[in-house]
Amino acid sequence: MVEVPGSVGTTASLSLRLGQMVLAFGSLLFMTIGVRFYQFTAFCYLVTIMSLAIPWNLTLAMVDIYCVILQQPFQKPRILLAISIGDWVVSVLALASASSAASVVDILRSNESSCPPTICNRYQFAATLAFLTWFLSLSSSLFNLWLLPSLI
Repeated sequence: MVEVPGSVGTTASLSLRLGQMVLAFGSLLFMTIGVRFYQFTAFCYLVTIMSLAIPWNLTLAMVDIYCVILQQPFQKPRILLAISIGDWVVSVLALASASSAASVVDILRSNESSCPPTICNRYQFAATLAFLTWFLSLSSSLFNLWLLPSLI
């Protein structure tokens, strides 16, 4: 079996998962603490998707920790396929939520009376963190898809 760095069960995958969790949590934190995000559907969507990404990545980080501690590669093709599809779905949803939140922030910035600069900056930073979450999620998905043919 070929070991692909970043695929499930490696330390690179663990670092990708932890990065995704931290970035998703940061996006969630900046969007929700002390800000009335629920006025805009795009922001609610971002909060929902980042809330979905955190437990998904936490679960897969635990799988990675288990495989790293036992020093045993992950060799179950059907489960890897499910993980790859799940990563792909989370990645697409994260991109959609980050894009929609960024576009709403752009519209809000054009009218400063509707959004004070400090609040808009927080929204923009949350959208940026969501884009970074998407990038790491896409990387995880591609690494797992790359490993999948060698298991079959």
